[in-house]
Amino acid sequence: MRPALPRLRFTVIRELLASQASGGQVLMMAAAAALFAANSPLSDQYFHLLHVQIGPMGLLHWINDGLMAIFFLLVGCEIKREFVDGEMASWPRRILPGVAAAAGMAVPALVYLAINRAAPGNLPGWAIPTATDIAFALGVMALLGDRVPASLKLLLTAIAVIDDLGAIVVIAAVYTTGLNLAALAAAAALTAALALLSWRRVQAIWPYLVLGAGLWLAIHMSGIHATLAGVITALALPIRTTPGTPEDRESPLLRVEHALAPIVGFVIVPIFGFANAGVDLRGLSLAAALDPLVLGIALGLLLGKQIGIFGAIMALVRLKIVDMPAHATTRQLWGLSLLCGIGFTMSLFIAALAFGSGSDQEAAAKLGIIAGSLAAALLGLMVLRR
Repeated sequence: MRPALPRLRFTVIRELLASQASGGQVLMMAAAAALFAANSPLSDQYFHLLHVQIGPMGLLHWINDGLMAIFFLLVGCEIKREFVDGEMASWPRRILPGVAAAAGMAVPALVYLAINRAAPGNLPGWAIPTATDIAFALGVMALLGDRVPASLKLLLTAIAVIDDLGAIVVIAAVYTTGLNLAALAAAAALTAALALLSWRRVQAIWPYLVLGAGLWLAIHMSGIHATLAGVITALALPIRTTPGTPEDRESPLLRVEHALAPIVGFVIVPIFGFANAGVDLRGLSLAAALDPLVLGIALGLLLGKQIGIFGAIMALVRLKIVDMPAHATTRQLWGLSLLCGIGFTMSLFIAALAFGSGSDQEAAAKLGIIAGSLAAALLGLMVLRR
């Protein structure tokens, strides 16, 4: 006999939360290892390894464009599942995380732009502090165990999912230059083929993955960032849901999501973190630490995120548009807003797009991301522990 829908849905979410929280802790260790390597006698070998040429691209390029396409495939699966049959399957459920995520992207961007208004060369990085790292944030929250109610973990996940969707839109709209129309036409044809498979509800997974691989190549050649192929492929994967019946765990989307979650959480994202978090802090001066680019990102994550998200949540609650999350206090919502300032993975990804891998501005952006994310994690942990 099949279990009831709410119980099955809770099990799916619980499994994903557990894997993302554990993956976040592995990511912390990978980031610490990268910082150690970049500031130790191994520094030269660390940076040389990242630029080893493998075929047409360097190792770092393969990680950021190739492996991260699989990360975005998982992100696309999570977004579709949440909107089709998850915690955001109806408009009333979308109001709180949707408004909070929008404010949590807008305010950090404004903080960054205000600090960097006199430095036009830094303005392309405005989107860097708008991102939330769901794995890192859940990993920190997992350290608190049962002190944090389940409703806050679900709210954090929902905010981060919408945040990821916003980041994907920004990447596609802002960080795309020099379009190759022939490759773009090929990408459109492959997207149409994926849509046809989805419309016909083809249950085999391999046709989607084969077309998705071709789409990655076409988008890479078109000038748009190739990781978007992962999102498009994920959105094409069918998910079988029928009102009043259990969610079908054999749906292509759920099979791909469950297969990828441990690989992405424990392998791909830690590799990305290790490859991108290495910042040489030796000889760091106070002037460099107070550079507007560094300050804009750090304060955008630390202050902008908590002001935007906490302010939006409390405004919705005070206006009686939504109810307080179950068993949550105002202080806990403040702590959650602080944890949303951990912008590690997606922020590093956007920094590379905004300023180019290996540039001095990217190095400064990494410093701001690490400083802001670390401060947000520690303060959020302190607030939630009490």
